[in-house]
Amino acid sequence: MSSNIRVSLAVVKRLPKYYRYLGLIADKGIIRVSSQELSKITGLTASQIRQDLNHFGGFGQQGYGYNVEELKSEIEKIIGIDKSYKAIIVGMGNIGQAIYKYRGFNESSGFKIMGLFDKDKNIIGKTINGIKVSDIANMSKFLEKEDIDMAVLAVPVGSAQEICDSLVEGKIKGIWNFAPTDLKLPKDVVLENVHLDESLFTLTYYMNNLKDYPGTKN
Repeated sequence: MSSNIRVSLAVVKRLPKYYRYLGLIADKGIIRVSSQELSKITGLTASQIRQDLNHFGGFGQQGYGYNVEELKSEIEKIIGIDKSYKAIIVGMGNIGQAIYKYRGFNESSGFKIMGLFDKDKNIIGKTINGIKVSDIANMSKFLEKEDIDMAVLAVPVGSAQEICDSLVEGKIKGIWNFAPTDLKLPKDVVLENVHLDESLFTLTYYMNNLKDYPGTKN
């Protein structure tokens, strides 16, 4: 892929979907898959799939299709999950604990949780799955000692920006934000917002306006 060509957000958002379906296909022992077959599985058109993958080079052969394991491996590299990442979770309420226990966000998936932080005295000091929850007041010192790549932010809106600033000072490279607010960050720190209310309201909109729904058509 040329470094001068920017890949659209829509394409980037579809890559994990391809990766997930390729994993399911590989688990069935399927060695080769065509764009038409991927289309039936993913709900996207074969043309869209080919266009998306062509952003990153030619992976398939006409009349042959894609080697499932090779394509899965290439997408793994493209989205960066062929590497390992050190992470912390800030805010160990219901959302923070749910993320910590989520099987897709663990060491076997390349994400190693190095620290848990909260300001609630009832939570600080508790050990959850082998890691003791630390006082958020000690987070800056922790970041000085550890080379942490990313942080999960699951804190109330009122403290989100202040904590975000501390994370930036601690050389965090990316923030997965579950606080329902827009954060201000320097351009060299990547932010991915997960606004649960926006997702929920999108669901209710489509439930009431089914004609606009872009989902899979039978």
